[in-house]
Amino acid sequence: MSSKSRLDNAYKKAKIINFDDSSKFILFSDCHRGDNSFADDFANNRNIYFHALKHYYAEGFQYCEIGDGDELWENLSFEPIFEAHKNVYMLLREFHRENKLHMIWGNHDMVYRNPNYVKKHLSTYFDKTLGVDVDLFPGIEYHEGIILKNTTTNQDLFLTHGHQADWWNYLFWKWSRFMVRILWKPLNVMGIADPTSPAKNYSELIKVERRTKKWIIENNNLVTIIGHTHRPRFPEPGDIAFFNDGSCVHPRSITGIEIVNGEISLIKWHIDTNDDGVLQIVRVLLEGPRKLIDYKIS
Repeated sequence: MSSKSRLDNAYKKAKIINFDDSSKFILFSDCHRGDNSFADDFANNRNIYFHALKHYYAEGFQYCEIGDGDELWENLSFEPIFEAHKNVYMLLREFHRENKLHMIWGNHDMVYRNPNYVKKHLSTYFDKTLGVDVDLFPGIEYHEGIILKNTTTNQDLFLTHGHQADWWNYLFWKWSRFMVRILWKPLNVMGIADPTSPAKNYSELIKVERRTKKWIIENNNLVTIIGHTHRPRFPEPGDIAFFNDGSCVHPRSITGIEIVNGEISLIKWHIDTNDDGVLQIVRVLLEGPRKLIDYKIS
């Protein structure tokens, strides 16, 4: 199966979410939430991420996670990840209760493509205070792709993780997971990067981007938003409509994509100081906003 056929399949089976210019979405990917050990890359940015998430919930945004939300290569199961970052999942639960939580699986949480696994591990959690199972994400579904369809302009935005253009991490993810657990997790603690990751292997990153762009061109410049490579991408109207929201494991910052008022923006949240030297978490606009309709080919 080629990159083209894998992307075609993800697009064909994608969940469709209708929206209009009054809708608000925040897109994050590659959180790689772990168990708060030395190998947990998310732990360094968890306060930034949680603050941003509270902002988006208060402002009525819908949340789209474009794969690799949970680090299930380094970790055997979801439970220790949940215990390490329980405040995050309690807030995500509020999005879910309001039907504003939309989840895509990536290569590091590819086990979520199995509905039975999702139901078993994510539906409830054990509340130690009450001594009973309590609802977490009952009825949640993970998808390989999501299509945001503008009901006013009939424009489609295709969201998928992007590992479809990375044959090794799509077809041989179980082997990669084994290598990460046995070899690369302990080496990661010592600062040695996993060479199978396109985020840490520039030549692989370029190949993934090239294959994805080729697919976009073949599909009438369909606006496509991925993660996987951890490299933020924001094209100008008229260019190939290839977007990447970056990741939540950048050094001291997280990046994402906002869709608000029919416009798209690339944003960053990071820790900064005010004039009095007080640390604060701030949102920075990196690119945009650009009107989504400007990317539509008539």
